[in-house]
Amino acid sequence: MSDALTLPAETRERAGKGASRALRREGRIPAVIYGGKEEPTMIHVEEKELVKQLMTGHFMNSIVEIELGGKKVKTLPKDVSLHPVTDRPEHADFFRLAKGGKIEVSVPVVFLNEEDSPGLKKGGVLNVVRHELELVCDNDKIPGEIEIDVTGKEVGDSIHISEVTLPEGSESAITDRDFTIATLVAPSALKKAEGDTTQEGEEEVDADDVPATEQGADEDAEQEQEDKSE
Repeated sequence: MSDALTLPAETRERAGKGASRALRREGRIPAVIYGGKEEPTMIHVEEKELVKQLMTGHFMNSIVEIELGGKKVKTLPKDVSLHPVTDRPEHADFFRLAKGGKIEVSVPVVFLNEEDSPGLKKGGVLNVVRHELELVCDNDKIPGEIEIDVTGKEVGDSIHISEVTLPEGSESAITDRDFTIATLVAPSALKKAEGDTTQEGEEEVDADDVPATEQGADEDAEQEQEDKSE
């Protein structure tokens, strides 16, 4: 998990569109802290500071400690509503992290050692089916990213969740299937033999004839691709 961010805030007593508009005119953004078996707390934060933290690129995947009334409330950002035209933030939701609790989060995937993948060195392409993994994590052990090593991967190989070693305190939120994270596929110009040559006794193989995975048809991966194309 990225280092915790700190966001000063003040409580607000009034709710509703009128009160929210008044806050925005003053450069403040209405927000709410909820969860943790406690009543929701209505707050407002400085727009400039919220925008600054949003611009870090990892705000939504960081623990945010909200300074409120001399205390710090550990939270995880769940949503920031933006104006459809100006993209200025209009409202923010923060989930209160209870001590010893668990939370479901989406964690980005990064691939390591691509230079050590024979398939990629031959010109293969890493087709990423899932750029993020849905995990259930301990509140105090939320990973910033999940690293996947592609060393030794050949064209036709697939990477499934069962191959990934998740950090301590994390487990996949999807438990009913061994879903695909990425496949190593061949571009249309790739030939089985390097340099578009074939050895004696071998037939030239077009890339379109190379199977997408050596483990048989992967319905989950196909569905993921269909969902992304809609």
